[in-house]
This record gives sequence, structure tokens and C-alpha cells, in this order.
Amino acid sequence: MEINWFKHLPSTHKYLIDNIKNNSIIAPLAIGVDIQSDGVGSRGNTWEGDEGNLYFSFCVKEKHLPKDLKLESTSIYFSYILKEVLSELGSQTWIKWPNDFYLDNAKVGGVITTKIKDTIIGSMGLNILHAPEPFAVLDIDILPQNLVKLFLEKLEKNISWKNVFSKYKIEFKNSLGFTFHLDGKKVALGDAILCEDGSIEVDNKKVYSLR
Repeated sequence: MEINWFKHLPSTHKYLIDNIKNNSIIAPLAIGVDIQSDGVGSRGNTWEGDEGNLYFSFCVKEKHLPKDLKLESTSIYFSYILKEVLSELGSQTWIKWPNDFYLDNAKVGGVITTKIKDTIIGSMGLNILHAPEPFAVLDIDILPQNLVKLFLEKLEKNISWKNVFSKYKIEFKNSLGFTFHLDGKKVALGDAILCEDGSIEVDNKKVYSLR
């Protein structure tokens, strides 16, 4: 997959969305920046910071994703692929449901996904060098560009959802002491049941991670 790297963009996620909508970009493609000033986080939050952290987005056609992957769980799939890369490099990072990178009890980064027509956009932010309180910094040294290359190489192997989920569900126990936001409210993950498609069941309601 081709990677275009910039010194600065307000948001790699918005950049891909705008250019896919006006047909000036066709997947697959990855965009990375040294500095991002108006990044998109979950629930409309911003994700920004200094040079040295990871800010990148990529887009792939829906048909190129694993056949057994439910689209609502693409953020889980993408986050766990990166988590495996980090683990291979010696990191102790784990994934809090659905798609946040954690070290112990502190957040290190996260993933969001967006679907535009038949294209899936995934965007990742990771604190490699700098983090405001109460966030954490990654526990290994690696250049953002190198991490992106390793991630894309593993993504292109088209690992099945079954393979990814078999490992993700073991790690889910780490999430049980945390909460997540549902309809503007905090809900305890300790009350949730993880389903095979990546959703969770809370009070007989299925909740998916796409956001």
C-alpha cells in the first residue's frame, strides 16, 4: 500500500474522507503526518499532539477485508492487528474494548473507522513520545513511519477475523474493570458479554464498535 507522509495536516481522517468523497483518492492508500492539529477521536473528541507521536489514516476497499469480518467490528480488527505488531516489538500494550490501546490502566491511543461508499477508512493515534495527563506513552522506541510500514504489511496478509478474535477474546478480561460510553452514558464493561462478531451484549442489547 502506498504511504503519503506530510509534515502537517489538521486531520488525516478528514483528509481521506474529503478526498474519497470527491473521488480524488482511490483505496488502498495510507496518509501519515508528523504533526496533527485537529485530529478526530471517538465521540467527537480531538486527538492532537507534538511531533514524534503516531497520527495516520488508511483506506481499503470493503471487498479486500476478510470475508468473515463484520464491518461493525473493523475498528477492533484494525486495532488488534496493530497491537500484534507492537507485541512483536516487545510492547505490553493491550486493547480495551473496543479499540483503545492501553498500558496497565492508562490509555496510549485509539482507532476510529468510517465507511464511505465501499471504502473503509481507519485512523490511528498513538502516544509514542509525548502524552498529556492522564494518558501514557508507548513502552517501546520506534519511529512512526516504521510502525506504519509494519502495520500495513501485517494488514495486507488479510488475517481472518476468526484468528484475530480468538486472541482478542482472551484479552477481553482486561476490560472488565472499565466503562464505555453508550448513548452518552458510562456503562460498566463488567456487565457485558463479548459476542463472536465483536459486539457486546448489555441488558439484552447488542452494541457494536463502529464509530
